[in-house]
Amino acid sequence: MPSLTLGYARVSTAEQDAALQVNALQAAGCDRVFVETASGAKADRPELARVLEQLRAGDTLLIWRLDRLGRSMPELIKITNELAARAVALRSLQEHIDTSTAAGNLIFHVFAALAEFERALIRERTTAGLQAARARGRHGGRPVVLTPAKRAAAQAMYDSREHSVAAIATAVGVSRATLYRSLTLKTQTARI
Repeated sequence: MPSLTLGYARVSTAEQDAALQVNALQAAGCDRVFVETASGAKADRPELARVLEQLRAGDTLLIWRLDRLGRSMPELIKITNELAARAVALRSLQEHIDTSTAAGNLIFHVFAALAEFERALIRERTTAGLQAARARGRHGGRPVVLTPAKRAAAQAMYDSREHSVAAIATAVGVSRATLYRSLTLKTQTARI
């Protein structure tokens, strides 16, 4: 049986379009392209599993760029080593890597290390930016909906036993779930 070149394209969200990757993989001679919409960080990528399962000795897995295959250096190296153990080559179009050659295998490991380094730098910059924002008094997350004044009014309404939880939630403009998390509610399931 002749060797096959199978392609794998991945986009992270449904809003992204895999056409650029698919077109490039088809132009490079893929016999079939597997397309996936999933975050690279997700462990469950069914199309990746499907393409890896179909590859046989002498075949080639063709990807558009290394980060489409895996998000971490250990993951990329693991996949590449598994492919090598099965005598399957890995080619990346953007990085011009072909692991069927010694030079291509070396370049793969260098690029994988650089990609991991870049992600680590991004994480460090993000952390530093968040710390700087906190130092300036800015905090991330959702704004507080139930202010202390609203909380006190809601608690007073609840303690008066004249209002249902739903009515209190409507009066202060929050959901019942927010009230349950925020107030000291006595067990009165009949008033819910």
